[in-house]
Amino acid sequence: CMVKNTAPIKVRSVWISDVHLGFRGCQADALLHFLHSVETDYLFLVGDIVDFWSIKKNPYWPQEHTNVIRSILGKAKHGTKVIYIPGNHDEALRDCVSHVFGNIEIHQDYVHTSAEGKKLLIMHGDEFDVIVKNSRWLAKLGNVAYDTLLDLNHYINSLRKFFGFSYWSLAAYLKLKVKNAVSYISSFEDALAHLAHERGVDGVVCGHIHHAELREINSILYCNDGDWVESCSTLLEHTDGSLELVFWSERFEQYKNHIQEELLASKKAA
Repeated sequence: CMVKNTAPIKVRSVWISDVHLGFRGCQADALLHFLHSVETDYLFLVGDIVDFWSIKKNPYWPQEHTNVIRSILGKAKHGTKVIYIPGNHDEALRDCVSHVFGNIEIHQDYVHTSAEGKKLLIMHGDEFDVIVKNSRWLAKLGNVAYDTLLDLNHYINSLRKFFGFSYWSLAAYLKLKVKNAVSYISSFEDALAHLAHERGVDGVVCGHIHHAELREINSILYCNDGDWVESCSTLLEHTDGSLELVFWSERFEQYKNHIQEELLASKKAA
């Protein structure tokens, strides 16, 4: 079980999505370390927090995944406003929209006003994925291929760790090298920015495509908070209203190395 940091990061808002609890590729330990490291007024769960597709296909639920749920519920109990916007992998929860469970509000989408007064539309984004919307069987086939890549990624990173190299995502690398994938990401981002413009808001925060991004598209602020399978990324709103994308893998690795050094030091002292 990961211990809390002595000096938590204090922010106004946190966005996380595509955690995929119940899937073997979920980096729950890193997420738990992040949740223990931050204090926030708002926590937005932007879809695919629980991966019901994966659970149905191959039941898997270790203690670390339960610990993530407990940490989120703990924040909701102690003053953090938690908003859950279901995605396609946890779409069963869309039947619960407008309900509150354990102080967690469930919404189809949500408009958040930042400390700077900017209105941000928050949604998962699968509504703008033509493959998910029109060809569910093809989406699931793609999901199997993605799972296979992540399994291969696990073995690659075990070797990289043995030789002293940092974490590297094969799936993310291929995604940015394949022309069609790059075109798809760009089309997805443009579609979300266009929707934000139509809704009369200043920006949009989404997930779904596992590609963290923070940029302006035709005067609309496009934010994708990434995922906790490949990039371990989160979007933060600081107390002054400024937004920052944070990639947590390196900080988590530093934390684990520190714990390991302390254990070795205590063994030597004993």
